[in-house]
Amino acid sequence: MICLLLSWGLEFAKPLFKFTYKKWRHAGFNLMFLAFSIIINVAMGLVTIVLFRFANAQHFGLLRQINLPQWLALLITFLALDFIAQYLVHVLLHKVRWMWKLHLVHHSDTTVDATTGTRHHPGDYFLREVFAIATAFLLGAPLAFYLFYRVCTVFFTYFTHANFHLPVWLDKLVALVFISPDMHKFHHHFERPWTDCNFGNIFSIWDRIFGTFVYANPRDIEFGVDTLEPEKAQDFKYQIGLPFNKGIKTDY
Repeated sequence: MICLLLSWGLEFAKPLFKFTYKKWRHAGFNLMFLAFSIIINVAMGLVTIVLFRFANAQHFGLLRQINLPQWLALLITFLALDFIAQYLVHVLLHKVRWMWKLHLVHHSDTTVDATTGTRHHPGDYFLREVFAIATAFLLGAPLAFYLFYRVCTVFFTYFTHANFHLPVWLDKLVALVFISPDMHKFHHHFERPWTDCNFGNIFSIWDRIFGTFVYANPRDIEFGVDTLEPEKAQDFKYQIGLPFNKGIKTDY
């Protein structure tokens, strides 16, 4: 909540877009999805405890088989989680038809701001959790490493979705290594190819390595999805039912 409120507060300082919408109502709608995420977090938290206790007891995991300095083990854990549990699963959410229909809820927001970072269909959020926990478990990462990663990824999720505009030179400088606010906005453009770019969450290196990096004029961005009805962006029944809506066209 601290990460969300900090990012939301930045929007009042220097917004990228001058939205004419009811900010509190928009936030309330998106936070309904956060309620589902919290419930999933409680359940997955119990699974996490069991898996980490097992890994400790059995000395299980890649990092436990090699003797590395703690800083290097943390770096490997951080990079692996950001690549697999953020970049890779995000690419799959765009390329696999049934996963894309889950992910449509997130992309259907026509007024992207910090609260959009909470807007995930329960199925979408569950998949991300599975990838994250599985990666940490197979690595045999210490729980402290995993929690540090989680806090960082939550901060970047809200910060990069915030309707906040850094000076272009500074945003581009940040984007050399990390995902910047303007950089991520291209991912929320209403049509491809921009929709299928900038998949990263913390580091921009994955997009650069795999050719999915894009940076242009952020003022040209138009939020939403070209296959959905924009007037239903805050229709909860419509949004939660998107994965089961056979009337929605998709090329994936």
